[in-house]
Amino acid sequence: MRVVMFGYQTWGHRTLEALLNSEHEVSLVVTHPKSENAYEKIWDDSVADLAEKHDVPVLIRKRPGDAELMERLRQAEPDVIVATNWRTWIPPEIFNLPPRGTLNVHDSLLPAYAGFSPLIWALLNGEREVGVTAHLMDDTLDAGDIVLQRAVPVGPTDTATDLFHRTLELFGPITVDGLALIASGRTDWPKQDRAKASFFHKRSVEDIRIDWTRPVDEIERLVRAQSDPYPNAFTHHDGRRLRILAARVSQNRYGGTPGRIFYREGDGVVIVAGPDARTGREHGLAITRVRTDDGQDHAATDYFRTMGGYLTRHPDGRL
Repeated sequence: MRVVMFGYQTWGHRTLEALLNSEHEVSLVVTHPKSENAYEKIWDDSVADLAEKHDVPVLIRKRPGDAELMERLRQAEPDVIVATNWRTWIPPEIFNLPPRGTLNVHDSLLPAYAGFSPLIWALLNGEREVGVTAHLMDDTLDAGDIVLQRAVPVGPTDTATDLFHRTLELFGPITVDGLALIASGRTDWPKQDRAKASFFHKRSVEDIRIDWTRPVDEIERLVRAQSDPYPNAFTHHDGRRLRILAARVSQNRYGGTPGRIFYREGDGVVIVAGPDARTGREHGLAITRVRTDDGQDHAATDYFRTMGGYLTRHPDGRL
């Protein structure tokens, strides 16, 4: 089939690579310009460079739908459009243009975790598996009929980076296999159960600021979810930002005020945490590695030379 691809970053790069190595003909690629957004600079393999290397025409757009793009799409005569990590709305005049529709590839097990940063949100919420969905695009974002889904398990120490690499391996195969199902003439695609749908926003600074009154297992997942190269979960110590690189739930239970720098436990320093910390029935967060604002990494036992004081949400000491 003749394919037009809308794609961006490493997800789009991997998808285009699979399409170029398949039996399908890629007649046009549309991608976004480079971004300064913190999350969009992380996995930023260039879709444009790969397309140009293979002599595939490229258009760069923040948003689709202008007259020139529409004309180029018609000239490309796609049988199907493939969209992967396209960051803005694609209008119906585009996704309905090809006779076989538009296949969108999204890194969650839809209908859950539609929208942005699904792997991070899923890890934060303690999901036991994550995955990739290839679905037909319709008027509602990430809500179309499902062509294929593939899942991978989430382990107890997995980071968002681990899950990224694990799910990235699914993108090329699920795209090519999904196109094979479409080419076969199949039309009886499963509908998404909208009662189970959830839609998540982009991550921001407020989403990675540690609140020591939250349950400790939630804080521990936040640290894993914001693993390098993502912006790290952070707190403040003596008015300066401190990034938490690695931590675990403490073995023992600790009582007191949330945020208190309390006790050395093995290779970690325990911070009192949790909504019921004052009862002494909560575990703490045993921090093992931190990063200071000068970019230096430290073992927590080296950084916290003495116990006492507090880690706070704000530089002025507010908890």
